[in-house]
Amino acid sequence: MDGHRDTTHFEVINKIQAPPLPHDPTPKNFKVLLVYPNYAMVNLLPTNIGILTACLRRNGFEVGLYDTTFYRTAEKTIDEIRVENLQVRKFNLEDFGVHFKPGDYIEDFKKKVAEFKPDLIGVSVVEDTWPQGKRLIEAVRDYPAPVIVGGVFATLAPEIPMRSPDVDMLCIGEGEYAIVDLATCMWKRQDYTTVKNLWVKKDGQVVKNPMNPPIPMDDVPFGDFDLFEKERFFRPMQGKIMRMAPIETDRGCPYKCRFCEAPSLVNIYREQTGQYYFRRRSWAKAKEEIEEYIRKYEVNYIYFNSETFLAMGDAEFDEFVAIYREIKLPFWMQTRIETLTEKRIKGLEEVNCNRISIGLEHGNEEFRDKIVGKGFSNQRMVDVFTLFTNSTIPITVNNILGFPGETRELIFDTIELNRRLGADSYNAYYFTPYHGTAMRKDAVEKGYVTEDAETGTLMTKSIMNMPTISGEEIMGLVRTFSLYVKFPKEEWPEIAIAEKFTPEGNAKFAELSKRYYERFFDHDFKYTKKACISTRIYDRPAKALTEDITN
Repeated sequence: MDGHRDTTHFEVINKIQAPPLPHDPTPKNFKVLLVYPNYAMVNLLPTNIGILTACLRRNGFEVGLYDTTFYRTAEKTIDEIRVENLQVRKFNLEDFGVHFKPGDYIEDFKKKVAEFKPDLIGVSVVEDTWPQGKRLIEAVRDYPAPVIVGGVFATLAPEIPMRSPDVDMLCIGEGEYAIVDLATCMWKRQDYTTVKNLWVKKDGQVVKNPMNPPIPMDDVPFGDFDLFEKERFFRPMQGKIMRMAPIETDRGCPYKCRFCEAPSLVNIYREQTGQYYFRRRSWAKAKEEIEEYIRKYEVNYIYFNSETFLAMGDAEFDEFVAIYREIKLPFWMQTRIETLTEKRIKGLEEVNCNRISIGLEHGNEEFRDKIVGKGFSNQRMVDVFTLFTNSTIPITVNNILGFPGETRELIFDTIELNRRLGADSYNAYYFTPYHGTAMRKDAVEKGYVTEDAETGTLMTKSIMNMPTISGEEIMGLVRTFSLYVKFPKEEWPEIAIAEKFTPEGNAKFAELSKRYYERFFDHDFKYTKKACISTRIYDRPAKALTEDITN
């Protein structure tokens, strides 16, 4: 099975006809403030902000940045929740000077705008960060500069941000051309309502311009991260804090998962430009970018920012290994099970692959195929994980709980398959019905969410209202997921108590969490591979299991 892959253009597509990106370094008396609403302490540099900064700067515009990452914008950070749910190791970014800022992010934004005096404010959002972005632009509604909103949310649900009276225009699709053309028109005092990729409010109407073709990846400038604090480079990875940089090796995805926004982007570009959205940067160019970040930012870890990193032919993979062998910095990437072979695992290990994330999503084959849109078999998943038995590469398996129509029994199908894999860590996320996805349409049609329902995040809660399973039960299963996967079944009755958000349940969860770390992590919370890689140990008595790890 092809895993619901778009087989039309699986191989690299670089020869897309598109105009060259403008490049005029002549200084211009025009300021653009880029705004990045973000989850608190999700300390991974945003590729898009770095690229837009580079595009504007190389065309002579002055760029400012407002980034909310280091503000306490939520009661708990995503990573704090993940640590509580036993999905990541404990870490302390404060040792590297990473602290929450003392001020209020709204008031500090108003000060930033007053001091920087931008001529244009650009806000990049995903669906989860749109409420935060909306609050920011509402706070400066009396400031005269126009506001443009971009990002995948603006592209797939443009009617929502466009309803805000504080939004003047949207960028639909890629922003490299649009931001420079818009700033240039405004600087020259010319009409900008015809700029491609823009939706612009004018005289009570919305002007909807056509889209530029996808940009060849080798034409995209390297990210300029100079405006970010140096602390933004620090990111925990396997119990250590690394100085990390994101590398965008491709855009789009050739697969058609029904919970994902990527297929909709492919459809939009195909309909509006006649071009295929998925394409890849040459490895020579990627190597050049990595070397620049090593030299300029002293990075010691690479995060490959790709939906499915190994969605490539064997010749391309061999080229990657040959080029990256000269760099050999540890790196993280995510891919699909269909893209992994014994040869590729050995090649990845050879060039210092430090972690792989693989999306399983669901453990029931029929449900995964028909509802989720992933067509591989359970046996294929188990067989590939067997290939990792003697590998040093840790694997994270990503799962989603609370799909439309899901039951407790189906969730335990996911738990049972994860138990067979012997991975390093297991993520369990809440299903989120994002706009632009096939599965949101399912959820709305079945009455599980309303048409205007705002999403939560992948880590905080389920917003689904289903007769098959309650939101509270889904929450309990998310927090105990790793316990069910890694503990012997004789302990499952205790884990069931820990699902409950009662004093008794919370106390039991705290007790089991302590035992979890004692069994599967040493005192420095480093990965104890012997405790996780063998699929034979899970149902052994707890005492024997502990002795096996100790020995």
